[in-house]
Amino acid sequence: MRSASALRRVGLRRLARRIDTATPPGRDRAVDALRAAAILGVVLGHWLVTALVADSGTVRGASPLQHLPQLAPVSWLFQTLAVFFLVGGHVAARSHAAARARGVSYGRWLGTRIARFYRPVVALLALWAVVAGALLASGTDLATVRTLLKLVWSPLWFLLVLTALTAATPLVAKVHPLWPLAVVLHIDVIRFGLGGPDALGWVNVAAGWLVPYCLGALWARKGLRGRTTGWALLAGGAAATALLVEYAGYPASMVGVPGAAVSNLDPPTLAAVTFGLAQCGAALLLRDPLRRLLTRPAAWAAVALLNLSAMTVFLWHQTALMAVTATGLLAGHPLPGLHTAPDGAVWVAARIAWLPVFAVALLICWAAFRTHEAYETHERRKPSGTTSVHEGRPARKETVHGA
Repeated sequence: MRSASALRRVGLRRLARRIDTATPPGRDRAVDALRAAAILGVVLGHWLVTALVADSGTVRGASPLQHLPQLAPVSWLFQTLAVFFLVGGHVAARSHAAARARGVSYGRWLGTRIARFYRPVVALLALWAVVAGALLASGTDLATVRTLLKLVWSPLWFLLVLTALTAATPLVAKVHPLWPLAVVLHIDVIRFGLGGPDALGWVNVAAGWLVPYCLGALWARKGLRGRTTGWALLAGGAAATALLVEYAGYPASMVGVPGAAVSNLDPPTLAAVTFGLAQCGAALLLRDPLRRLLTRPAAWAAVALLNLSAMTVFLWHQTALMAVTATGLLAGHPLPGLHTAPDGAVWVAARIAWLPVFAVALLICWAAFRTHEAYETHERRKPSGTTSVHEGRPARKETVHGA
């Protein structure tokens, strides 16, 4: 008789083969892998640089980058937003072109895509409205509640920008990335070189992320063929970023550091955009290796399942961190890497040790809230038991149409 673990392995292999078989032959699996990598980069990056310090009954936010600037290279690895916008522009441009070819109206196309973004957000905001009310009613100080809520809603800026760019896809799909890059360059020259107002930098929230988004749309139009483009973006973007950091005074960290005079991300600077170009170049160079890797059913199944719940993972990963932090308070004393100040190597080692615990908490959140991300964009269903995969999203007993 087979053991339970052996039966589970057999079941997982069958699931992987079923997902692999259900995937359309012409699907570019590398696109889904890049999206999954971008999501995991954001999650791990936040878990590594977000500290909640318990001090005299108050919880305040902190970052190890404040005390350990030598950790700036961590932000180079895990600040992967440019890759996400690259994939977003690629997928949206192809989706809109396919919708037009089928005679689907712009309004219907946009409504379907926006619903996918925001359906899971409703559950998150509803839960945290209840949690915030309960905390305030129990006497928790306002500063602690504000710190926690900021961690919940701060990632939502990404959805607002992605929504705006998605809505503008018919207009920007054919815009060359050099145009928004030129806007970012001029805004930074005015801000930092000519003493212009800091508020002008918020133009770069749109222009800065338009660069990888338009690059993705160019990719969708078959405009990024060959590895030469990838190497040019990687080398040129990396060199430009290094020069900007070394000689133009831009911060080395590609995420915001509390207390710093300038943030590369809030709003995006020219250094963040050139760094994003380097990331996009690396992503383009990884396409062929990823396609070869994802011919393996197990590897593809992992990528497809993560894409199935990408928004759930993105929205709930900070809640998972806070849940573990709050549970740790039951120990009666601050736990290293969880409640202590992020000011040394001990904190870094302890935080790395907490990552698997955060992952388990996120898995619980995923199990509880993943159904809010389920969708069906066509009223017809296949007969019971059929499986389809759309944009990396396996759907049991239903078919999901449209790009």
